[in-house]
Order: sequence, then C-alpha cells, then structure tokens
Amino acid sequence: MSEPMQKSIPRWRGFNLPEMSSLSGRGDWNEDDFRWIADWGFDFVRLPLCYLLWIEDGDAYKIHEPTLEKIDRAIELGKRYGLHVCLNFHRAPGYSVNYETAEPFNLWTDRRAQQAFCFHWEVFAKRYSHVPSKRLSFNLVNEPPMPGLMGMTRQNHAWVIRLAADAIRKYDPDRLIIVDGVTWGREACPELSCLGVAQSCRAYSPIGVSHYKASWVFGEYFPKPAWPNGWELFKTWNRSDLENFYAPWINLARQGIGVHCGEGGAYCHTPHKIALSWFRDVLEILTAAGIGYALWNFRGDFGILDSNRKDVEYEDWYGHKLDRKFLSLLQEF
Repeated sequence: MSEPMQKSIPRWRGFNLPEMSSLSGRGDWNEDDFRWIADWGFDFVRLPLCYLLWIEDGDAYKIHEPTLEKIDRAIELGKRYGLHVCLNFHRAPGYSVNYETAEPFNLWTDRRAQQAFCFHWEVFAKRYSHVPSKRLSFNLVNEPPMPGLMGMTRQNHAWVIRLAADAIRKYDPDRLIIVDGVTWGREACPELSCLGVAQSCRAYSPIGVSHYKASWVFGEYFPKPAWPNGWELFKTWNRSDLENFYAPWINLARQGIGVHCGEGGAYCHTPHKIALSWFRDVLEILTAAGIGYALWNFRGDFGILDSNRKDVEYEDWYGHKLDRKFLSLLQEF
C-alpha cells in the first residue's frame, strides 16, 4: 500500500541558491539561475541567508537597507519566473551550523539572542507582508543542533520557534513558516505539531555517501562510498534504512503537517554512479509521500552545474558545465 500523499504544502522541487549564506556572500543573484530552474520544470528556490550581511557595525538592530534590497530582487526574480522563494536564516542571531565566525550570544539559552532573532523575523514579516505565501515562505533557522549540544533541548528549541512564529504572525498572520528538524535537520519535531508550521528534513543520509571527502565533517576519513551498503557512523545503510529514516517525517505528513526536504545531495567526490543510485532511492521515497526537495546547490560542488566532479561527461551550457544525467534524474521526480 502506497504512502498517503503530503498535501498541506505543494510538493516543491528545486534548488538552494547560497549567494548570501556566509560572510563572503554578495547577494548578486544570477537571473539566469532563476530562468533555467524554471525552464527545466522546477518551481522552488531556497535562499540561505546570513543575518550579519544586513546589519551594520556589529549591531544586531541596525539594518543595512541596501542588503535587504538584494533579497527584494531575488523575491521579484522568483515572481518573474514562477518560482516559490523560501527565505532561510542560515546564520541567525545566536546560531549557525557554519563555523566561520562565533556568535556573541546563544539562540537556545540567551534571551538577548532570542529577542534579536524575533526582531529580524519581524523586519522580514513587515517587509514582505504583501507577498502571498504561495510565493514566499520563511524557514526560521537552518539545521538546529542535536539536543544536548550548545545548551539546546527540544523544550527550549520549541520555545524559540514559538517566539519567532508569534513575532512573524503579529505582522504577517498568514505567512507559511517552515521549521528545520533538530540534529541538523535529521530528526522530526512532533512537539511542534500544534504550532501550525511546516517542517523540513534533509537528504544527506547516509553521510558516507553524501559527504565523502568533505573536510567540514572529516569526510577525508570516511570509507570509500558504496550504495547500497553506504556508511553511516560505523554501520551501513540500504534502502530499508532510508525508509526507516524518513518514516517519522512521513508520519507528520499523515497528520496533515507540511513536510519538505530543504537540502540534499552528494559532494563532488562521491562517485557519480553511486550518487545517482542513492539519490534515486531518496527521491522515490520522498515522492511516494508527496514530499518535495531542494538540492544543495544549483551551481557548485553538490549541484547540476559546475560541480567539479571528475567522473562526469559534462554538457556545455552557456559556458557552464551541465551534469545532464543528474538533471534528468531530478526531472523524473
């Protein structure tokens, strides 16, 4: 018997565009990216954002208007090409999975960080209240840590999410809000079911397939990738393990909660054949449950353009290197 379809939100399919995800980001969105994503049949872009880019002098309450205007432009490009835009705080006041700089406070335990977090989402809620949720969603904070790390518990995580959702709804009551699972997006949060928010999972498991040779997770020490029998923390995974991994998310969908996979993909050092075989299984499981996805990224080491893979016969695409096999796989789903 097939899984019931997730119908609370559309089954969006698309890509992350990380032009403002780190301190080096410039927000120079390439209109061609939006055009090509739409032309290839996709309907979604997630924009991971670093809040430090739109504050001045290190003051969390001093907004740099020209940077927000760059986000305005991305939302307009989404409208122009019929793409839903999801704004995500990849670095939020008090937390980021990206270790390029330390935060001055802790989102999970420090009231000052929580107030700044809500302030920034209020800025966005006011600014974009005229944009309907069918075109724009807010993804509150990227990949919260494992409970027990950085003082985060499921209880104070839920508290922070409630604070931010209330802050947004004060100015933008109908905004679609999406919450990443804890443990870096791996674990669903049924305790948030009463908040009227959607939830976002990840497609990076098993990590030995998705992050082989990725230095930021010590992937240089992972065994050579395989699928099936992909390595994940001293055990191996097969299709049945993927099904078990996504079962809590599919259960949320059964309860009428919107579920989307906000990031996924394999780093460029994973052999191409293995990456495609594994991701086909991921997409089959998600699609059967009506769950959409956003590949990390569009252009770059996880993407379909300019991925730097050594074992791909690329197609020239207006000066870019297109992984046609990977694109064709995504278009199947």
